Amino acid sequence: MTIQENVSLRPFNTFGFEAKARYFVEVQTPDELRNLLLDPRWKEVPKQILGGGSNVLLTQDVEALVIRIGIRGLEIIREDNEYLWLKAGAGESWHNLVLHCVQNGYAGLENLSLIPGTVGAAPMQNIGAYGVEIKDVFEELEAVEMHTADLRCFDTAACSFGYRDSVFKRALKGKYIIVSVTFRLRKQPVFHVSYGDIQKTLADMNVQVPSIEAISEAVIRIRQSKLPDPAVIGNAGSFFKNPEIPQAQYEALRERFPELPGYATAPDTIKVPAGWLIEKAGWKGYREGAVGVHARQALVLVHHGGGTGQQIRDLAEKIQRSIEEKFGIRLSPEVNFL
Repeated sequence: MTIQENVSLRPFNTFGFEAKARYFVEVQTPDELRNLLLDPRWKEVPKQILGGGSNVLLTQDVEALVIRIGIRGLEIIREDNEYLWLKAGAGESWHNLVLHCVQNGYAGLENLSLIPGTVGAAPMQNIGAYGVEIKDVFEELEAVEMHTADLRCFDTAACSFGYRDSVFKRALKGKYIIVSVTFRLRKQPVFHVSYGDIQKTLADMNVQVPSIEAISEAVIRIRQSKLPDPAVIGNAGSFFKNPEIPQAQYEALRERFPELPGYATAPDTIKVPAGWLIEKAGWKGYREGAVGVHARQALVLVHHGGGTGQQIRDLAEKIQRSIEEKFGIRLSPEVNFL
């Protein structure tokens, strides 16, 4: 475990922004992480955790010890006739985990194919797509308390999952570092194909009988058709959350915008697609120097090269003001700002 100084974080964020970490280290095991946190030389130094860098906006140099989580490993820890429980290291690639499950017939994660980032970041965000969220397949996670280096187990209730949310983004923000996540996966799949374009894409693929392999491939095709590859153009995927608004507000907006989509998520609560709002306000395909809004998906802010994280932040704030003025809705970012 080597601690480096003044390290460029450009390779470690999918926007591709240049920023430097005052100190930088990658940990490979939970014990390495715990020893680092207990080391008196680093005890009082501010710390920042980094996974895949796919959900972070670097707006400045990071005057802290940046700890990149490189903890790997996949292990079936128990199984019964219906389920198996798969434990994954927090540093594993999320998409590689999904592919591993699909290839081995472990059902439950196939709708979450091609989401960037690492396993450890997934429960923090309660990532979700096409009708499935982490909380639907989650069993427990292990996390290290940053101050004491104690290892603690969190079950579903303790994580307090919400829409793209968990206790680790609220009361326990910055207090724990996730080192492993255990998923409860089905041996006999229950398919989720009613959300988005999955059924249409399966039909285009000439799939008569669904399978987790086919659903994963369909989701990959849909995401590739809508979302830019960070290797080609810098981005962090969906930049804003889909807002949830009172049904009365939704119905009032429908009088002005009859085509406004919405999905009931709770009694008297409607989720509205943020991408639709942004596109309707005229931002789709907008470019401002080195940054802009993707031409095919208005929910994605992009970095064309040579720009800064602050420029993306400024653009995001302009979009927020515009949506609030036009629709009376305040968009919240999914991306974490540093």
